[in-house]
Amino acid sequence: MLLFPSKTGQNKKLIRQYCLKKRQDMFQYGIMDSISKKIVNNILNSQIFENAKHIMLFYPIKFEINLLALLECRDKTFYFPKCNGNDLLVCPNSNEFENNKYSIPEPVSDALCDLKILDIIFTPALCADKNKYRIGYGGGYYDRFFSKNNLSAKKIIPISKEFVCEKLPIDMQDIPCDMLLCEDGFM
Repeated sequence: MLLFPSKTGQNKKLIRQYCLKKRQDMFQYGIMDSISKKIVNNILNSQIFENAKHIMLFYPIKFEINLLALLECRDKTFYFPKCNGNDLLVCPNSNEFENNKYSIPEPVSDALCDLKILDIIFTPALCADKNKYRIGYGGGYYDRFFSKNNLSAKKIIPISKEFVCEKLPIDMQDIPCDMLLCEDGFM
């Protein structure tokens, strides 16, 4: 379980810096790749994934959990997020990506109109707490997306157990997800 140095306190910016550094260190030693493979295996063996048809992934950046191996599942339809101003759009996987202003690869395809077809939304995070709140990169895209759309999709945070803590500082606009998925399984 993640224990922050006392200097981070309740400061999200310092927590982000700490988690980015820790994740980078884990990546350099090959640990994040191993954790990604375990998480993908947990997903593939889960009932929730087996029952899902329409799944939103994210393109891994900055040493994030990599779920791209799921694209091998031919019986599923996959989607990726795309920034549009301050909003997040959901676009079908086009197998062609271009970098946005944050250097995050985004699909070269039109946005999905009916978000209600989504069954699972895998949500990136630097860290998360046991209440399913997350800290991302600070842009608020996912929180705005979740608050603007009445989604029935399960919001799942794939994350190493090393980045799960008891309680994170939360703001009024923060939206919790439904589940955490670590290398040891669902939480």
